[in-house]
Parts: sequence; C-alpha cells; structure tokens
Amino acid sequence: MADSQSNARLRADAGAPTTGVIHVRTRLTADFTVLSNALAQRRGSAVTIGVAAYIASLPDGSPVSIAALCAHFSEGEILISRALRELEAAGYLERRRERTSTGQVRTRTFFYDVPAGRAPEAPRPRRRPARDTAPEQPDAVPQPASAQAPAPALADADPKAVAVLSSLRRIDPRLILSASEAARLAPAVAAWLAAGVGPREITEVLTARLPERFRARPAGVLAFRLRETPLPVPALPPQRPPSERPAVPPLQTCDGCERAFRAPGPGRCRDCRGHGAIVSAAA
Repeated sequence: MADSQSNARLRADAGAPTTGVIHVRTRLTADFTVLSNALAQRRGSAVTIGVAAYIASLPDGSPVSIAALCAHFSEGEILISRALRELEAAGYLERRRERTSTGQVRTRTFFYDVPAGRAPEAPRPRRRPARDTAPEQPDAVPQPASAQAPAPALADADPKAVAVLSSLRRIDPRLILSASEAARLAPAVAAWLAAGVGPREITEVLTARLPERFRARPAGVLAFRLRETPLPVPALPPQRPPSERPAVPPLQTCDGCERAFRAPGPGRCRDCRGHGAIVSAAA
C-alpha cells in the first residue's frame, strides 16, 4: 500500500516573520561593543555610523585623527572629515584643544554613548507589591555640565582673537561671523596667538583655498581648520651676527727698556715715550 501524501502547506513557526530580516542571535561574552539604537539606526550617511561604531570599539588612548581613520577605512579624507563633523554636530563627538605643561597645544577627542547635552532616558519605575501604596519615584538623572553651561559671550573673549576673526571678511566677504560664532571661535584663535603664531599667519591659514561654495555656515569651516590644521612654526627673529672682536696688536720689544709691549710696529713703550718727551722739554 502506497504512503499517503498531503498537499497542505507546512505551518510556519509562530514567532518567525514572513518577510524582512531574521536575527540569529549569539550571546557574546567578550570582544563586543554596545551601541544605542539611536546611533545604530541613525538616518543619514552609513560612513558616519561606521566611524562611530569603530571609535566606540577602540580602547581609551587610541588615535582617532583623520589620518588614523583614513588608514583604517577605505574612504578618503573628505568623507571621514564629514562623518566626524556630523558626529560632533549630533553631540556624540567632542574635540577640545588643550595646552600641555610644556606649552604645546594638542587635540583631545571625547566620544559619548549618549549625545552630550542630552540626558539618558530614565528607567521605568518598578512595580511594588500590592501592599505598598506609595508609588516608587524614579531616580533623578543628573544633567551633564555641558547642558547647563551657558553659551560663551563675546565680551569675555580675547579682543585680539576677535579682531583677527572680524578682519577675515576683508579677505573673503563671505566670512561674516555673528557674535555667538566669534565668541565660540575666539578661544581657538587665542590659543594660536599664545603659541606664537601671528595674526597674519592665522589669517592665511583660515582663508587659503576656501571652497567656492559653502554647504554650511562659514564658521564651521573656520572651526574645522582651527582644530585640524597643525600650528604653523612661528618665524624666529633674525639673529644678529656675532660681533667681531678687535684685532690684538702683536708683542713688540721696547727699544729703550727692552720691555715687551703691544703695538702695530717696533718702537718704544709708553713709559719710554713719555720719559723722552720730558727730557726733550727740559732741554
């Protein structure tokens, strides 16, 4: 007797979706990085998310400069720089210029799991047993210092740095900055001035080879150049040539007393010349 066969469709698993991705989860206990969904599912450039995931996976102290990232990724300097600017604008990345004890200026990079200035989502309160009538209050989430810090004021900025920024519009009329933008850029310019770079050199760095068309405010281009451009070596003052020492006359033997004295040619010493003058006057 032949086996009976059914033409009915096989029943799919109850929990498996019929379309889209199906995750095959593996519990990792080492060598993994935790990313928030807000960052991993961020709309926009995939390069930005990839750079963020790579930076988040690195240990503290790893180099994350544009050159270091270009050496790791196949993308070029323009895409990497754009990704860093997007992460910085979103609050995930912060770059600070700090002066070391030796007087050098360096850039320190801080990466935030939660964007700077945004408090993490407070955990939901747990339910207490029925006998407890007082509702549980969620713990207060402390606000980061960057969220409470007021915007810099132009009156508190270095006047010399503000003067350099205000004079940029003379070179390129597009470089018109607002008061808040000038106050934000002034500390970086002041650091360059303190490092010995003159206003003319700073102006040349900020205005050389500007793009024909800005995609954002000019202040963003200036801020990027102040952060990423190495400090030019200040010109040293001209050194004075060493003063020439006067020639020392050679030693001569006095024709009168036979003592040694210095003179350009042979003759008598000063004492003998004086004594001869006295004798001549007496005669």
